[in-house]
Amino acid sequence: MKQLDPDQNSMLEQGLLLPVMEMFYSVQGEGYHTGKAAWFIRIGGCDVGCYWCDVKESWDASLHPLIPVGEILAKALAVASASVVITGGEPLMYELGPLCLALKKEGLAIYLETSGAYPVSGHFDWICLSPKRNQEPRHDLLLMADELKVIVHEEEDLAWAEENAARVKSTCKLFLQPEWSQYTMMMPLIVDYVLEHPQWMISLQAHKFMNIP
Repeated sequence: MKQLDPDQNSMLEQGLLLPVMEMFYSVQGEGYHTGKAAWFIRIGGCDVGCYWCDVKESWDASLHPLIPVGEILAKALAVASASVVITGGEPLMYELGPLCLALKKEGLAIYLETSGAYPVSGHFDWICLSPKRNQEPRHDLLLMADELKVIVHEEEDLAWAEENAARVKSTCKLFLQPEWSQYTMMMPLIVDYVLEHPQWMISLQAHKFMNIP
């Protein structure tokens, strides 16, 4: 994060300002809520550092403007969807309480996408945990997750998926998702695995097939 003046720094710490890479209206393309219209808020900043990440431009928070919560809310209210997806980057690097409170006061459902590496702030209707080897997820996040979405870049990631599945609550939905650059190679492996382990489901990056954000 670039050097901030004291007021900005205080507001950032309180969650009244957030570094926002982008906001857009689209259709959820991954996991349990695939196919649903939602307003996406992509928070800048991530130190998990997955080498295959397809939004590396989100990593450096200093590249993205600090936006007041009120302005973020106004944008969300300008679209038809009653659902908001907060993603990143890694959004839990920041205090999300004020943003969640503002969204909930307007009756919006809030879905969080997180690696689980940081403590939860704010209240969510759905937490999608996508754990990464670089920074293992926190125990409390594993127990809170409504959805476990493991990215499969290589065969060894299936063991990582099972390791995390053993730690989530019994009602958590389990998804395996091929990493996009390895889709052709990993898809047959994942299909066979799900057929043998039907507690798992397959998530695709459907938005890429639909050519939408």
